[in-house]
Amino acid sequence: MLKNFNVKQLHNREYEEWLLEKHYAKRLCAVSYAFGLIDSKHNITGIITFGSPPNKEYNDGKCIFNSARVKTLELNRLVINSDTPKNSASYFIIKSIKKLPKPVAIVSYADANQNHHGFIYQATNWLYTGTSEKKYKYTFEDGSSFDIRRRIDKKGTIVSKEEILPTHRYIYLHADKKKKKTLKNDMRWDIKPYPKGLNKNYDCIDIQMKLQQLDLF
Repeated sequence: MLKNFNVKQLHNREYEEWLLEKHYAKRLCAVSYAFGLIDSKHNITGIITFGSPPNKEYNDGKCIFNSARVKTLELNRLVINSDTPKNSASYFIIKSIKKLPKPVAIVSYADANQNHHGFIYQATNWLYTGTSEKKYKYTFEDGSSFDIRRRIDKKGTIVSKEEILPTHRYIYLHADKKKKKTLKNDMRWDIKPYPKGLNKNYDCIDIQMKLQQLDLF
């Protein structure tokens, strides 16, 4: 039962092993806030991290809003054990966001190349603003590869460049009711219908009412 879980802020790099071993990216990222999903036995059963977006154009919301300036974070990692109760991911996201300072605009991406469409964000009322620009996968002589968004200075010769699917982009406005309305009206991007499709890892269908009953919205 979700009532047996709580969310606490993590310190001292308690999240690093999770990011390196359990997240599909297998690498660390910039972290400003990290939270753990804690079970009744005080075990960490999930990790969520928020950090500065890698694209400096996101600083203070410059590429999200026309004129408003507000702190911007990226939800850059979410990992939860597979044996946690149903709807744990949605519960975890909302409880963690509530612990962030207001106001803040949070951006996150669902990678279609990993069969993710962002159903977890849809279930927790994020705003869908379309897809990123074109993305490419670069492969080197040693077989390693990366996509352009990571901006990694790789050494060696690029042997192939392949266009891959763009990522789905979601925005969450964590602010009081009046500020949220102002920010929403000032957004540069149009708010679009949620994308649909087969999804991997997350089962978040028809749970918004349950979250409301838990007083998470």
